[in-house]
Formats: sequence, C-alpha cells, structure tokens
Amino acid sequence: MAGDTEEFKKFNEEQRNKNIILVGMMATGKSTVGAILAEELGYELVDLDHVIVETEGRSIAEIFAEDGEHYFRSVETAVLKRMLESENKLISTGGGAVLAPGNTDLMLSKGHVVALTATEEEIIARVSGDQNRPLLAGNAEERVRRIMEDRREAYLFAHYTVDTTGLTAAEVSQYILMHYRG
Repeated sequence: MAGDTEEFKKFNEEQRNKNIILVGMMATGKSTVGAILAEELGYELVDLDHVIVETEGRSIAEIFAEDGEHYFRSVETAVLKRMLESENKLISTGGGAVLAPGNTDLMLSKGHVVALTATEEEIIARVSGDQNRPLLAGNAEERVRRIMEDRREAYLFAHYTVDTTGLTAAEVSQYILMHYRG
C-alpha cells in the first residue's frame, strides 16, 4: 500500500476529482466498495459489467456463450473508453478488464486506480454457488485458482492495492477515501 510521501501527496492533488477506477479479481468487493465510494463522493457509479449488459441487451453469460471472450473483451474496452471520457465517476471494472492491451494505460491516464485483492480462500467462499460467472463454469475452486495464477501480476499497475480479506466494504472504502483525499 502506498505511503504518505511527498510524491504520493503530489499524486493525490493531481488525481483529485478524477475518476476512481477499481480493478481486481472477481469477488474482491469492487461493486460493493464502489457503491459506497460513489455515494460518499457524489460521483456517478459505473459498474462496467452492467453497462456492457445494457449496451449488448444480453447477459455476460450469453455474450460469452454466443460470441466468446474475445468479443466480450472488445466490447468491454469500448465501454471503458466511453466511460472515461468524463470525470467524477467511480468505475467498478470486471476482473478481466485489465487483460486487453491498452486498458491499463487508459485507466492510469484517466483516474486513480485501486486494485482490490483477497485471498484465494476468501474469493472461493464469496463465489461459491454463483451461477452468473461464466469463467467459473465447472469446478469453481479449480477455476478461481487458475485465474488467480494467470492474473497474479495483472493488477500490479494500480496506484495502490487494498487486501479486502476480513474487512467490511465500509472499512475498505474508508481506507481508499483517506488516500484519495490526501
């Protein structure tokens, strides 16, 4: 996690009133924390997956089944670009939004990027029984472990990281607000 150095304070001043972008594995709390932060800051809440569903007129599971992950990622990138055209938004991304080339640079240039993490066990507990996650079809435990391994370094680009394991969404939100406001 970032410290209170002069460089971090300068970063904070430059990023204030820009977007806050939450990235991280599925079930790390991005949507829940995002809703709390958006309300606290008076920012527009943008759940990237919800915007994709509205744009496409079908569920994410249907998009994956009908057109595949590659198509989904291209739509995700287009929606992300559109959402980042203005400021004062709290954007909660899907776990794979960092995978498309250029998305991480776009996020860094348009906002304050915070990676949320959790332990493997915590994520598995949070997603157990969730049928709305197409990447977890089959053995959820095995799939979570594989995805975590594949994405181990995918979120390192963020300005800082918060481990949400054992924390409430309110506690995570307060920590982010403390750093965002300087």
